[in-house]
Amino acid sequence: MEISDILKSLGLASRVSGTYGVQEYESSGKTLSSYSPIDGGLIGEVFTTDEAAYERVIADCEETFHRWRRVPAPQRGEIVRQMGMALREHKDALGALITVEMGKILSEGKGEVQEAIDIADFAVGLSRQLYGLTMHSERPAHRMYEQWHPLGTVGVISAFNFPMAVWAWNAMIAAVCGDVVLWKPSEVTPVSAVAINSICQRVAAAHGFPALFSLVVGDGPELGKKMAADHRIPLISATGSCRMGYSVAETVGRRLGRSILELGGNNAIIVLDDADMSLVLPSVLFGAVGTAGQRCTSTRRLLVTPGIYDVVKEKLTAAYSQVRIGNPLHESTLMGPLVHQPAVEQYQAAVRVVPEQGGKVLAGGDLVAGMSSPLYVQPTLVEISHDAPIVRQETFAPILYLIKVADLDEALRLHNDVPQGLSSAIFTKSVQSAERFLSPAGSDCGIANVNIGTSGAEIGGAFGGEKETGGGRESGSDSWKQYMRRQTCTINYSSELPLAQGVKFEL
Repeated sequence: MEISDILKSLGLASRVSGTYGVQEYESSGKTLSSYSPIDGGLIGEVFTTDEAAYERVIADCEETFHRWRRVPAPQRGEIVRQMGMALREHKDALGALITVEMGKILSEGKGEVQEAIDIADFAVGLSRQLYGLTMHSERPAHRMYEQWHPLGTVGVISAFNFPMAVWAWNAMIAAVCGDVVLWKPSEVTPVSAVAINSICQRVAAAHGFPALFSLVVGDGPELGKKMAADHRIPLISATGSCRMGYSVAETVGRRLGRSILELGGNNAIIVLDDADMSLVLPSVLFGAVGTAGQRCTSTRRLLVTPGIYDVVKEKLTAAYSQVRIGNPLHESTLMGPLVHQPAVEQYQAAVRVVPEQGGKVLAGGDLVAGMSSPLYVQPTLVEISHDAPIVRQETFAPILYLIKVADLDEALRLHNDVPQGLSSAIFTKSVQSAERFLSPAGSDCGIANVNIGTSGAEIGGAFGGEKETGGGRESGSDSWKQYMRRQTCTINYSSELPLAQGVKFEL
């Protein structure tokens, strides 16, 4: 499918204007061009947001919030349900657009749209389950309970690697909670953002809330910094690098706002001698190579005990040479290009230092010749010591570090000996080993898996990590509470006024 056909099926022209709020605001006239990593072709141009347009967007967000918060939560859920249905209608086109603009293979592009659909379904159910608690008061004829109220405008700052799903994780939950959403997508994937936002916005507009989901587009980090400093945005949910997260956390914290941070991951899989190799190989390969290693949950480190180390090394080395690299729109392709030239340069820099730090490249380590763009790289397997400094860094590329460990004790120590703490996994048939991995003295990550890989989280669970990963949670479980404010209420239905803790205050 040609990109013009994809955009046309989504109701977009080649020069795309983000429908920022109630109307398409006039901007400075500057546009941001988006190019496909597949072949360098121009996808489209998106008008960027200037100062005046930003202020009008914020004003519309605030006006919409004052009306939206009065809509009963189940009715808000019904509108989100209709958004999910609209996304179903456009799933194939949206998935193809993700692939063209970001470079992940088509099944992953469609899978990302399915995540957006799934979180819409989850949010519909949640709209009838925004539960509070009832507590017993120590004072007679008093009732205590807590309830939850919406916050206001939720700011979402997202990264290029999931140009639709991460926004949906936040937007669908925030909407049923009674919030409105202002989204600043990555400047690398703006057309994907305009596409999904426009579909959902059309549904909201049909119900009288066109600014429920608004979009602002910038050509760099300045717009995100502006949102982080804006006291009119009580919550900022930001996905990106640890460096970006430090900046957002400091800026939002300075104004005593809230932040949800989903930052870097340096995810490891522990493979013990009793592991089932039929599970290990596909899990490791998908975790390390899927999305060309550009997931925050991508597998970066593989910690293997001696009894199975040589087998793992041999089979992975062979498997890496068989990864089919090419146009991600083709069904036979397993790995597409990196997203842009800076990502390729980061990959090359990491590969160069491997021998300097005592490591050895077992497979890959170079660009792929004869491709339609210079962004295709070989998935790379490196044998190295965990003491090598490069192992402690997150390289957003398909590089996997193979590390031999003496036993589970050493594996757990090295597993936790990195600044990041997002996703983790262990492969073993031992219940004791699995439980140790899941115990308080085991994995220090926000996600811990047994006999499945680090990548591919389900929307029903809370998603996020610890340490430099940021500590926030998105998506399922009780993550919805971050998008609301808690209120504790006490009702005195007597004709007396007893004070708490038995305090006497008599006139």
